[in-house]
Amino acid sequence: MVLIQLQDITKYYEMGTQVVKALDGINIDVYKNDYLAFIGSSGSGKSTMLNILGCLDKPTNGQYHLNGTNVENLDQNQLSEIRNKEIGFIFQSFNLLPRADALGNVMQPLIYRNISVRKRKEMAIEALTRVGLSDRIDHLPNQLSGGQRQRVAIARALVTQPSILLADEPTGNLDSRTTTEIMQLFDELHGEGHTLIIVTHENEIARHCHRIIEMKDGTIFNDSAVEKGSKELIN
Repeated sequence: MVLIQLQDITKYYEMGTQVVKALDGINIDVYKNDYLAFIGSSGSGKSTMLNILGCLDKPTNGQYHLNGTNVENLDQNQLSEIRNKEIGFIFQSFNLLPRADALGNVMQPLIYRNISVRKRKEMAIEALTRVGLSDRIDHLPNQLSGGQRQRVAIARALVTQPSILLADEPTGNLDSRTTTEIMQLFDELHGEGHTLIIVTHENEIARHCHRIIEMKDGTIFNDSAVEKGSKELIN
């Protein structure tokens, strides 16, 4: 089942008299339960790709279908609703509310839904339990390790039951041991049927996924499956 379809996607920016082609003719199909990484150096277009996929920005040209919805025709309110319902975001810097405990952070995306406080709390506790933090629900971010904060961020992404989990350099602020733990959690989530898209510049992280899309100068120059047995992580 095709979950995401990008057809002839371009994203151009005007910088003075020059036109920068951040994305230049992108065609991709992402399937339900895909586990893929976009990888490339700075300026390759992967950050722009993340913004397009996450409905944070619109393409200059082309068509983006997400779960059957033609995204580029939506207004800002509709895009916000798509982001809240269809996409779970996981960021390198965690993006947690500093004055809210783990439970409050995970409940936050549910505020905009017509769900009772009691139900929101139940859903948040379930998500935190899923990522191994049932004993940390009342801890503030500054009382948690980097790996625990990232687990809170993953629980926050999971709690809305999105179509895709979109992770932007999710291990960039973590040490190698914690990186291994987070990638193992991603493996488990993929095994449960979640669709994961990771944007990274690290080969070790990309090789851990099942599919790698390599970007350069706003284009895709390689889209390949990861050979069985080739996944590696720094220990």
